[in-house]
Parts: sequence; C-alpha cells; structure tokens
Amino acid sequence: MKLNKFILVLFLSNLSFGQYNTTAKLKKAAENGMHEIVLSPEIRSFSKQDLSDVRIFDSRGNEIPYFIQNSKDVSSNSFVEYSIISKTVSPKKTTSIIIEIPSNNKNNQLSLFIANSNVEKKYSVSGSDDQKEWFGISDSQILSDLNSASETSVIKTISYPLSTYHYLKIDFDDRKTLPVNVLRVGNFNTQLQKSALQAIVPKKSFTTEDHSKKETQIHVLFAAPQVINEISFEISKPTYYNRRAILFIKVKQETKRKSSVIEEEIASFELNSNVKNTFTIPEIFEKEIYIKIENHDNQPLSVSAIKYSQKPISIVADLSANESYILKTGNKTLTEPDYDLSSFKNNIAVNLPQISIYDIQQKTSDKNQIENKSFWQQSWFMWLCIILGGLTIFFFTASLVKDLKRKN
Repeated sequence: MKLNKFILVLFLSNLSFGQYNTTAKLKKAAENGMHEIVLSPEIRSFSKQDLSDVRIFDSRGNEIPYFIQNSKDVSSNSFVEYSIISKTVSPKKTTSIIIEIPSNNKNNQLSLFIANSNVEKKYSVSGSDDQKEWFGISDSQILSDLNSASETSVIKTISYPLSTYHYLKIDFDDRKTLPVNVLRVGNFNTQLQKSALQAIVPKKSFTTEDHSKKETQIHVLFAAPQVINEISFEISKPTYYNRRAILFIKVKQETKRKSSVIEEEIASFELNSNVKNTFTIPEIFEKEIYIKIENHDNQPLSVSAIKYSQKPISIVADLSANESYILKTGNKTLTEPDYDLSSFKNNIAVNLPQISIYDIQQKTSDKNQIENKSFWQQSWFMWLCIILGGLTIFFFTASLVKDLKRKN
C-alpha cells in the first residue's frame, strides 16, 4: 500500500509540471476564414517573451495552427485632384491641357485618368507662373498601354524634373493619331499611419533623490514581467532643462562563490525641454526597471508622468464561424510550434477581421506565490521524483529478474 501511494504521488507530481498557467476565451468569429487575434499586454506578460508557449484549441480540444504577425505601419493613398484650367485642341496637330498646381507645391509627377484608347501618344511638359511665358520641363515622352480590360479608363503617372510652377501644360502630339480624352488630373498622396502602441501601467513607482550623487532614481514595479518598447516622459518644471537619463535593471552576478547585485544599463537618453521626450528602447521583458536622472547642480525635474508602451503583436489563425476557441499559455516547457500555415504568410491579406480576447484566467494570480513555491513545486523536487521513480522501477525490475532465475 505504501509503495502504491508513493507511485501515485510521483505520478501527480510529474503531472503538475508542464501545465498551462493562463487561459483566455476568444470571441466567436462571424464568418469562416483567417482572423487576426490581437494579444493584450496581460496575455503577453503571462507568456514567454517569444510567445512560443501560446496555443489555440477549439471546443473539441484540437490544436489550431497560427503564425505571429508583428505590427505594421499602414500606408494609404488619397487622390488630390487638380483643376484643369483649359483644354485646347488643334486638329491633327496638338492637344494642350493647362493644369493649376497648388501654390508652393513642389512636384515631379502627375497622375492622369485617360479614357480607354488603343494609341500611343508623344507628349511634352512645360511650366509657367502666369500662363503667358512658358518654360520647357520635359520633352518627347511617350504614353502607351492606354486601355483596360476591366475599367473604362486607365491611370497613367507621368514624371518630370522637380518644379514649383503654378501652372503646368501638357502638349500631346496629334499629328499621327486622334486626341486622347483626359478625364481628371491630380496626384496620389501616400500617408503612413503608424500602428498605435499599447499602454503598460505599472503597479507601483517610487521616486527618491540621492543628493550626494546629485541624481534622481525611479524604481518601477509591474504586476508581472512586461514587454516594453517605448518610454515617454512628461516634465512640468523647470521651463528649460537638459538632463541625461539612464534606464537599467538590477541583476545578480556570481563571482568566486559570492553573489552581488549590479546595474545593467539598457538604454540612455537626453531629456530636453525643446523636444518631445519619447524614446524607443531595445525591447525588454522585465518586472522591475530603474531610471536614473543626472541632475548635476540643478534642482530635480518635476516629472508629472512616465508612460510605458509596447508594440502590438497579433497571431493569425483560420477560424470557423460560431466555434468556441480557447487560448492557453504560460507553459514554460513548450517550444515554438511548427505549423504549415507559417509558410503561407505572404499569401494572406494584411487587413483581416479582428477577434478579441476576454475572460483571462491566471492560475496563480499572486505572483509572490510563484516566487515562494512549496518544496514539492520546486524544480529540484521534480528531478528528485524522476530519479526516485527510476530507481524504484530499476529495483522492481531487478527483483523480478531474480525471481525468474530462481524459478528456472
């Protein structure tokens, strides 16, 4: 009976290792297909930094493949139409189009909407500020492929040397072909929209002044390790300042059987009253960080707020409509999964319907419980159980062999 109890304890102890510590539910998808699942800072804090322990399961317990998608800056094109001042046709000679360009607008290209035509056109571009005196910009250029199989018009972009003329004139050569119908003229403006960062809120923050070293030290404590990519300072006083700040962590160092705590610098930056004090830093995954501000002979800065942010990150998975999915993470023994889906990242659209995460459950809500584990939760106890289990199996195997030899 004692032996059976020991084996049972050994089995339960080994079973307790390698479990997922965090679970969350995914909101149901409205349609079948690829979906983007934005991981919240809370989920990331409970996972490994590289997210290799994240898994998705459906209601039947099947593992759902996914790939990680980092945040991307999104570019958008908007068409700005320019006024066509005049259009003059000289039969079998030229068609001249005069376009008004917004004042002080440097430009080196125009986009023309042209009705479908099966011709090639030579053209030249000239510029003027008063529509009286014209100056050559580009000559003997050719427009071709002026027809579309799906649309009634095509968009052709013509390029020329950079200019600031208030008026541009395009002269098309009509000596060999009939005129083309230019419907609209303008330019496409490309705007780059940066993805919004996710805010990280500390659990506590302590500020102390070390007058002997002439520096301010800020100790920041988060509820759990957090990924941080950006720090922003809001300083109310004084009006003018220029201070060096250092971001660092404290790490234990073992030297000659002695342990000591050293300051490991992560990044340094200049706090200056003339700029926006927002800094991108090397990615860190820490529960505690420290900031040191060098004051020299100045009064300490009045820091009204320090904001911490991380770049958003998502996972992309093929989900079924109205299916229930659960996300699990926090199993530090797992390695990065190997899914076929990751080989087809470039085949999948960038803008996908988003699915949010809710009802996050953490088995050990108090992080201090993790740090102060019972002896049977420690890794050394796991290895001890494995060794004892191996010895027990070896003992019974040896006894069984001896009994068999005796019977023979």
